[in-house]
Amino acid sequence: MKLKVAKENDALYFRLGESSIVESEEVQPGVVLDFNAEGKVVGIEILNLGIRMTPDQLKVLRYETA
Repeated sequence: MKLKVAKENDALYFRLGESSIVESEEVQPGVVLDFNAEGKVVGIEILNLGIRMTPDQLKVLRYETA
């Protein structure tokens, strides 16, 4: 898994695997899902972070497991 915050694009990208992306779909305004050939979600992109979060919130990343 990879998590990337692209300040120049004002976006967050979460990559779930290494398989090739064959299709992308905007499921809500500013939320894009990437699918592989089997139709599984392999990436999630959230656009317009600047209006979704404050700069201070972007400085903190919490990772939780159950």
